[in-house]
Amino acid sequence: MKTITLAFTGASGLPYGMRLLECLLQGGQRVHLVYSQAAQIVAKQELDFTLPSRPQDAEQMFAERFGKFSGELKVFGIQDWYAPMASGSNPGDAMVVCPCTMGTLSKIAGGISDDLICRAADVILKEKRTLILVPREMPFSSIHLENMLKLSHAGAVIMPPNPGFYHHPQSVQEMVNFVVARILDHLGVEQELMKKWGEK
Repeated sequence: MKTITLAFTGASGLPYGMRLLECLLQGGQRVHLVYSQAAQIVAKQELDFTLPSRPQDAEQMFAERFGKFSGELKVFGIQDWYAPMASGSNPGDAMVVCPCTMGTLSKIAGGISDDLICRAADVILKEKRTLILVPREMPFSSIHLENMLKLSHAGAVIMPPNPGFYHHPQSVQEMVNFVVARILDHLGVEQELMKKWGEK
């Protein structure tokens, strides 16, 4: 069982984050989830459901939404400085920010740790663990690109949610699965969402 910190921010693309959360939990991983207030707005807009403000309510909601799963889920408030991923003594194995706003990406690039999402990312980088950022924006400005390059040099994986089409997706869900499968591959988590290139 790996410990994965998963963060939702206010960029469009929350279906990617939700599918990733579901796959991690069903795959037996321990997930520490944190999300911003803007992500709560996006959840209502894109998926027509409410991300609760209280962590305990969120844990209950996800248990009901996903049903029985073999992993573990713990939800933290965005200002919970006692959360394990806020310290280098307990960073977990990896972190994914999916979707990632340009504002969050820029704060991480600048070392600004004014909330739990950015602090956890800062910890993951300094502890040389895997940090995956899934930035959903188009087009990218020079500022966005410079921040992504800076983070790439620092060891982060920049993974825009660009689905492939060589597997002939027949639905939006299959396009979402393509992106989530690539994230899971980079986390070293087994997945059956998509066959690897060259597999029959």
